[in-house]
Amino acid sequence: MTEIFGDAAFVLLLYMVCMYLIGLKARDNSLIDIAYGPAFIAACWGAWLLGPETSRHPRALLLLVLVGLWGLRLGLHIGLRHRGRGEDFRYRKFREDWGATIVWRSFLQIYMLQGAVVWLVSLPVLLVLDNPGEMLGWRDLLGFLLFSVGFFFEAVSDWQLVRFKRDPGNRGKIITHGLWRLSRHPNYFGEATLWWGIFLIGLGAPAGIFGLISPLTINFLLLKVSGIPMLEEKYRGNPEFEAYRAGTNAFFPWFPRRSQHHTDRDSERN
Repeated sequence: MTEIFGDAAFVLLLYMVCMYLIGLKARDNSLIDIAYGPAFIAACWGAWLLGPETSRHPRALLLLVLVGLWGLRLGLHIGLRHRGRGEDFRYRKFREDWGATIVWRSFLQIYMLQGAVVWLVSLPVLLVLDNPGEMLGWRDLLGFLLFSVGFFFEAVSDWQLVRFKRDPGNRGKIITHGLWRLSRHPNYFGEATLWWGIFLIGLGAPAGIFGLISPLTINFLLLKVSGIPMLEEKYRGNPEFEAYRAGTNAFFPWFPRRSQHHTDRDSERN
């Protein structure tokens, strides 16, 4: 393991220990969701600051800016959404299920696991910081465009959801307009897409292909683990949600398969 990867792991360890202590004191482990985006900034920028001069390459700087933009926006969005809500239902369930073991299990299964995921997903950036390769080219442009599409979907769908939920008349409803008309989880689609863009930029590094683990990990988590399955389980059996699901893709945006006359029902899911 070279210096860059070790530096990122060290910064993440300190970052996650601090977040664990904060969550322990506040009795709110869902604070880690607010810290998720900024964790990438801590890992990548920390490794950059501690790393060699080769990490000042234009490709490295481009990725640092993109990760910083994404991580800051996501952290602010989740932080503003979290105000006054208390611990998220997913973490409350962990607290109930784990009982007295919550102290050590939350440290390992929430904070340390999250840190490991952030390190893995950050690999395209870390590989570029370690050895950035040649100057910027067409692949970097393509990756930047893909990142921009993903960032647009994630940021705009989050904004549409916030506006929808601010209207008291929408209480108990599910948003089905805007980008949510094209996908039940356009923000997840956006997140996955932007990391594919970061991977493409990272291919400019000699060992960039190993960064493939990053978008594959994101897609797996969103599609199979803590993303869509966990959130949609909450609405299973809801007639309006079932109608919405029948006509709208879960992930990839596309036009509804049939006319949807159901009313908008609640979306706490994102």
